[in-house]
Amino acid sequence: MLTRDTTHTLTDQLVARFAERIRSRLLPAGTRLPSVRACAVQQGVSPHTVVAAYDVLQAQGLIESRRQRGFYVRDYVEKSVKATANKAQDAIKNKTLKDAVSLSLPAASARINATSLIRGMMHKATHPQPGAGMLPADWLQNQFLQSALRKVVGLEELRTMSWGYGVPMGDEMLRGLLADRLKTLGLPVIADQVMTTVGATQGLDIVSRTLLKAGDAVMVEEPGWSVEFARLAALGMQVLPVPRGADGPDLATMRRYCETHAPKLYVSVSVLHNPTSYSLRPASAHHILQLAKEFGFYVVEDDTYSHIAPEHATRLSVLDGLRRTIYISGFAKILAPNWRVGYMAAPPDMVDRMLDTKLLSTLTSPAIMERAMALCIENGQLRRHIERVRNRLVQARKHSVQLAQQAGCQFVTEPAGMFGWVDTGMDTEVLAQRMLDENYLIAPGTLFYASRQPSTLMRINYACTQDATFWHTYQRVRAEFP
Repeated sequence: MLTRDTTHTLTDQLVARFAERIRSRLLPAGTRLPSVRACAVQQGVSPHTVVAAYDVLQAQGLIESRRQRGFYVRDYVEKSVKATANKAQDAIKNKTLKDAVSLSLPAASARINATSLIRGMMHKATHPQPGAGMLPADWLQNQFLQSALRKVVGLEELRTMSWGYGVPMGDEMLRGLLADRLKTLGLPVIADQVMTTVGATQGLDIVSRTLLKAGDAVMVEEPGWSVEFARLAALGMQVLPVPRGADGPDLATMRRYCETHAPKLYVSVSVLHNPTSYSLRPASAHHILQLAKEFGFYVVEDDTYSHIAPEHATRLSVLDGLRRTIYISGFAKILAPNWRVGYMAAPPDMVDRMLDTKLLSTLTSPAIMERAMALCIENGQLRRHIERVRNRLVQARKHSVQLAQQAGCQFVTEPAGMFGWVDTGMDTEVLAQRMLDENYLIAPGTLFYASRQPSTLMRINYACTQDATFWHTYQRVRAEFP
C-alpha cells in the first residue's frame, strides 16, 4: 500500500504506481481506471489525492478523460503512429519528397492488450501467478535436458553444423521422431512433411504469411488466444471471431462468414482450447471440414497442449489427413519454453511454400536445441516426464477447483487441461488492477475477446493457484466491490 513519508507524497506514489504499470503494459491501452471515489477507497487516500494523480498522468499523456465515462489508459503506440503520419503528410504537402520517404508510415499496430498478457507471463515474481500461461518452473525442471545438451555439444556433426545454417527443414532426427509421434495420434505423415519452427507461434505466423495477404478474412475462435487476434490484425487481416462452445465453434456463424466474407483460413485449438479447455466433438469436426471443402478455406490446428491431452481426442488434422489442414505444435508448455522448439505438418504440395516463408524469416532453426530434444524423445525421458506432469496436473486441478469454488468462483466450463474459465461476478479488468496492488497477475476475460468486451470471467492456471493465500486475497479484494 502507499506509505505516508516525507520523501514522496501520496500523489507522487500513486502516479508512479500507475505510470509503471502503463509503461510496462500491465495496464494495456483502453483499460478503464477506477473512478476517483473507488480509487480513493482502494488506495486508502483522499479523493483529492486521486484527482491530483490523474491530472499528472493526463499531463504525461498516459491516460485520458472521457466525458461522463471516466479515465482510460491511452494507446501511446497509436499516438506515435498518428504523429508520424501527420509529419509525413506535412512533408508531402511541402513537396519534400525526401522527407516523405524517410517518414514512411509503419503498419497500423495491433492493440497492445495482447502483449500485456505476454508481459504478464514473463513478469518475474516471488510466487506463482494465477494468470500465467505456463507451468511453474519447478514442474519442468529436470536433469535429462542438460544431459542431452551436453551430449549434443560433443558431437562432431553438430559442432560442424554450428558454423553453418544447418538443415532448413530442421533437424532430420527430430523430424523423423515427430512423424512417428503424429502417427500415434492417427496422422500418417512422413518426415518430409514435418518442418521445425521457432516455437508453435512461428508456425502460425508461417501459415499466415504463406496463405494470406493483407485484407484477407480469417476466422478465429472467441474467446481465444488474444495474441493470435493481435498477430493477424498486425498483418492486416480481417479477424472474424467465431463463438466457441463445448462441442466446438458456432457452425452457423462460420457459414455466414463464409457466405459473406469468403475467409481464407480458420484457426482452431481443437484440443484443450485456451481459455475454456473445451475439446472438439467428432460431429462438429466433421461439419467444419465439410465447410472447408465447400468454401475452400484452410484449417490451421494449433495443438499446443497435445502433450497433456488425451491421444484419442478429436483432431481435425487426423480426420482430414492433412488435405485442407495444417498441424502445429511444440514443446514450450511441457518441457522447455525458452528453447522455442516447435513444429508443423502440412499437405505435401504446400511444404515448399511454407519452407520458403521460414527461410525468409529465420533462415533456419536452432539445430543444437532440436537434436537435444530428439535425444530426449528417443530415450523415452520426455515420455516419462510428460506422465509425471500429467499426474501432477490432475491433482493440482482438483485442489484448485476446490479452492476457487470455496472463494465463490463458478466454473463456466468443465474443468480440464491446464486452465480454468471461471466467473467472478464482477468486471475482471477492474479486479486485475486491484490484484496488481497485491502483487498478483490475473488474466481477465476481456483479453480473450477480439472486441475487448467487458467480462466477469477470468482464466486461472491450475498449477499456479494452489496457494490458499491467493484465494484469501482474492476474496478480500472481491469484497471491496458491490
